[in-house]
Amino acid sequence: MKGKTMSREKSDLGHGGPWQDADAGGGTRRRPGRLGDSVYDTLLNELLSGSIEPGSRIMIDRLSRSLGVSQSPIREALLRLEAQGLVTKTHLVGYRAAERMSRRQFEELYEMRLLLEPFAVSGCARLASEKQIGTLEHMTTEMKQQSGRGSYASFAQQDAEFHEFIASCGGNSLVRESLSALHGHLHLFRLHFNTQGTSEALREHDQILAAIKERNAEGAAALMKRHIENSRDRLLNAFENGNGDARVSPAGEGEVEES
Repeated sequence: MKGKTMSREKSDLGHGGPWQDADAGGGTRRRPGRLGDSVYDTLLNELLSGSIEPGSRIMIDRLSRSLGVSQSPIREALLRLEAQGLVTKTHLVGYRAAERMSRRQFEELYEMRLLLEPFAVSGCARLASEKQIGTLEHMTTEMKQQSGRGSYASFAQQDAEFHEFIASCGGNSLVRESLSALHGHLHLFRLHFNTQGTSEALREHDQILAAIKERNAEGAAALMKRHIENSRDRLLNAFENGNGDARVSPAGEGEVEES
């Protein structure tokens, strides 16, 4: 785990802001529920950024010291991450970060995406408010600005948020939660494999957004299906070639890969 990232999180955890509330006596007290969520977010970011490497052991006492919190919110966060399949627990050993996906797991993940995401985007096209559509437009603009000149992890996270926001607009919370877990696994995979991305992904996002704005549920579903199939094919090439160390290409030399 990278000390720089954790020390920043420790600073956030150890002071006021969203982590603490004023109590009746004018002091501060930590809100356990919000603290648990914040510890979860911190650990999730560490996993997705690669600061906690796949397969590495996660030491609860070390995390407790690094974050400046008790072990209870850390255990709570690890239980949530275990339910998502991002960490595993072994009896008498403890927690480890999940290993990278096998070829079969990769195929199963995309099978699930092809089942869920066309359905989700069709719901989004029917139900999204104008404000939500405006948010999607802003997201696509941000991704274009990020492409080719920012950190890969940052772009990939924006991309996952775009897909998850579409799912949230569809009105089915179970679909949204399932896709959130799938995108976590996909993000870990993409950080390991270096794919020669193109601007195709961003063009496909624009096409999907246009169908949503037109309230074309059937068209949006078809475009999402094609987008996921294209993503699968591009990432599968990287998987089979065994390329590692995914990164953003310098400006003018291609785009980052998408989800």
